Amino acid sequence: MPLIRLTAPTGSLTEEGRASVRRELAAAVLRWEEFPDTAFFRGLSWSYLIELPEGAQGTAEDDEPRFLVEVTVPQGPAPTRDKAGLVADVTEVVLNAAGLSRRDAGRVWVLVHEQPEGSWGAAGSVVRHADLTALASAQATP
Repeated sequence: MPLIRLTAPTGSLTEEGRASVRRELAAAVLRWEEFPDTAFFRGLSWSYLIELPEGAQGTAEDDEPRFLVEVTVPQGPAPTRDKAGLVADVTEVVLNAAGLSRRDAGRVWVLVHEQPEGSWGAAGSVVRHADLTALASAQATP
């Protein structure tokens, strides 16, 4: 939690962007999910960069690079989570990593998947939102 997958064409990210995009995406998701940006929660934030071979992605119109970010998080109490803010920040991270401008934002799609309570497991046990909230409170309290 969270689980982040960025699918992008090979070579579409800058060298600097490729090196930092997973860490920056995790920071954005942790912020919007209201979990502390601590070593513990960064360690729970799994991310994957899936690079597609040349010609494997495009539209019927052109082959300009497109980016798909899938963010999977445990479902929490609604409506406290701001999906619009999460989508905007994740889009900005990807644009920066690819060296693109805001006018290219339409080339970044973000899908947020919320796992229903009781359907997320780790270390052989079900992880509940209340457990994560308690861990976050403990991490935030010095």
